[in-house]
Amino acid sequence: MIALSKYNNLTPEEYLQFEEKSPIKHEYIDGQIYAMAGTTDTHNIVAGNIYTIVRNHL
Repeated sequence: MIALSKYNNLTPEEYLQFEEKSPIKHEYIDGQIYAMAGTTDTHNIVAGNIYTIVRNHL
């Protein structure tokens, strides 16, 4: 992952304000933000099915 150099060392409050306006999602780690990859509907269905199987097993 590569940090967005323009937005390094943000406070949590600054990050939340930035994220409200951003068209893509980011994650916040130690004052730096990283762009996150998007998902597809198929990915979400597969992930949901795996979650359900594991949850029922436990």
